[in-house]
Amino acid sequence: MAVQTVDTTTTAPDATTPADASADGSVDLGPAAALSCRECGEKSPLGPVFACASCFGPLEVAYDLPEGGPEELRRRIESGPDSIWRYAPLLPVPADVAGKPNLNPGFTKLVKADNLARELGVTGGLYVKDDSGNPTHSFKDRVVAIAVEAARAFGFTTLSCSSTGNLAGAVGAAAARAGFRSCVFIPHDLEQGKVVMAAVYGGDLVGIEGTYDDVNRFCSELIGDPLGEGWGFVNVNLRPYYAEGSKTLAYEICEQLGWRLPDQIVIPIASGSQLTKIDKGLQELIKLGLVEDKPYKIFGAQAEGCSPVAAAFKAGHDVVRPQKPDTIAKSLAIGNPADGPYVLDIARRTGGAVEDVTDEQIVDAIKLLARTEGIFTETAGGTTLGVAKKLIEAGVIDPALTTVVVNTGDGLKTLDAVAPTTGPTATIRPSLDAFRAAGLATD
Repeated sequence: MAVQTVDTTTTAPDATTPADASADGSVDLGPAAALSCRECGEKSPLGPVFACASCFGPLEVAYDLPEGGPEELRRRIESGPDSIWRYAPLLPVPADVAGKPNLNPGFTKLVKADNLARELGVTGGLYVKDDSGNPTHSFKDRVVAIAVEAARAFGFTTLSCSSTGNLAGAVGAAAARAGFRSCVFIPHDLEQGKVVMAAVYGGDLVGIEGTYDDVNRFCSELIGDPLGEGWGFVNVNLRPYYAEGSKTLAYEICEQLGWRLPDQIVIPIASGSQLTKIDKGLQELIKLGLVEDKPYKIFGAQAEGCSPVAAAFKAGHDVVRPQKPDTIAKSLAIGNPADGPYVLDIARRTGGAVEDVTDEQIVDAIKLLARTEGIFTETAGGTTLGVAKKLIEAGVIDPALTTVVVNTGDGLKTLDAVAPTTGPTATIRPSLDAFRAAGLATD
């Protein structure tokens, strides 16, 4: 079984924040009641475990969700902080989480993208959920914030991860704020902007020769070695908790739409976890009566150079065959996505699709979003918008329905993608005659 032994009665590394453990070894993670296998349904106690002891299927958090009417819960949420902690009653975190040292991510803008809608022929309302506004400028701050609370509860002393870039920076920043040591692992050839952002927080940053899948395998080995004792790998042994952070995107989108489900939502796929948890969040809102139950469609976006889930969807397969990544969208370059089969299930169940776009289409989409809405997205967001554009043009996404496109990060992290084709319109001498000669003057 994939488990690491941890003394849950020890104190967390920040002296002012004791581990949320009681004398009997139980932990306070709010409404989280147990871990549940996504394959066989078997329940197990909360702990730093990510695979089922019976069938080795992936575990996720099961809850005792709040009781009471939806109006009362809406008021409780709306009176909460402008961060993911307004949804603490629906997350595996203690009730006092907002008062602990963390980066308070979330409640980012939902931009009504009317200029982009006109360009794409969308009449039903087009929105960009812009998560570049998070503390380290990507959605990864959401998932790491949840993982930090689990690390505190289980008495870990070091935060770690395998990362394609954004997660490394989010872990480094969150660890610095919360008083943990950090040591994160990345492929050796990441974009320089992401390398610098991961290193600046003072933790250890280790480049691994190979792809992200090689990095992830190394981290799995380290967890089982005495060298990894006391380490919380946010996306491995803390993965069930970490993944729940993506639900907050669903919560925020619906709240910002006036407590309505979007008709269509387009989400990038790396491991696939974000897409599956957004769907879980939407289902929870329906179950709690916070939104009206109605059909919605979920679409997944991949880069052509790493599109194992899109390939399986188009072929009608249930098995996702691994690929060797070769794309500028390095944050999505996971050749063997853990949640790939679940993404296929959700896309088919909701009537959505999984599609891919070329690197050239990714760059074009980055520039399109910047030109129409003033949002500079990284390559993952370019992939998502590129797929949305492709599916709108193909008639797969209905332009008459409300559509949300998820932008997961800031374009300043992937400048290399657009730098070769982006620069000054003209370089002139400092004179009006030179300006006129350049043809830039307007009547």
